[in-house]
Amino acid sequence: MRRALLAAAALTLAGQALSTTAAPAALAHGGTLDVEITGHSFGHVRTTVTWENDSDPVAGRVAATVNAVSADGTQNIGPWKLIPAQDAATGYTTAEALPPGRWTVTVEAGHPGLGRDQAELTVSPGTPASPAAPQSSPPPEAAPPAASAAPPAASAAPPAAGPDEPATATAAAAPDAAAGTGPAAYLAAAGAVLACAAGLAVAWRIRRARART
Repeated sequence: MRRALLAAAALTLAGQALSTTAAPAALAHGGTLDVEITGHSFGHVRTTVTWENDSDPVAGRVAATVNAVSADGTQNIGPWKLIPAQDAATGYTTAEALPPGRWTVTVEAGHPGLGRDQAELTVSPGTPASPAAPQSSPPPEAAPPAASAAPPAASAAPPAAGPDEPATATAAAAPDAAAGTGPAAYLAAAGAVLACAAGLAVAWRIRRARART
């Protein structure tokens, strides 16, 4: 009987020792986590988790979930697990990415302490980790420019000479050319032929008269 009592007392003491060593970090830091949503990276939610009492990083595993609701309340996403980020000791992120849009994001931690934060995040369309927004059809190409206007008309004829300006050589030569080809030229030529014929007749008569004497 005495041995059974001693065994039960030993088990009780061992259970109490295990319960006190299960969360020594939580007891040392106050037991409450400070969760802060800092933004997103291409739709992946980013947060920091520290001990609220002294802002120390959490050395062990952090168990937390992420939920998101669209701005119009028609779409719910999550719960996703919060995983450690590689760029900071206190940084955490999600393996999944939010689709484009505006979201109300809530992060709730349950281990090794309790913590919660909520923030509004906006994810732009077309981010590498998010579904691409539908592309709009390209604008129609502009029509080619209309054909140029007809070439300008030939330059106008040179202006007529003024009252004090001499006429051009071409205009001055026109009357001379006309004089060489008109009826007066033919009459002059005929007169010259007749004069030559009359001279020849007179010369012939003089020569014949001399021959008789």
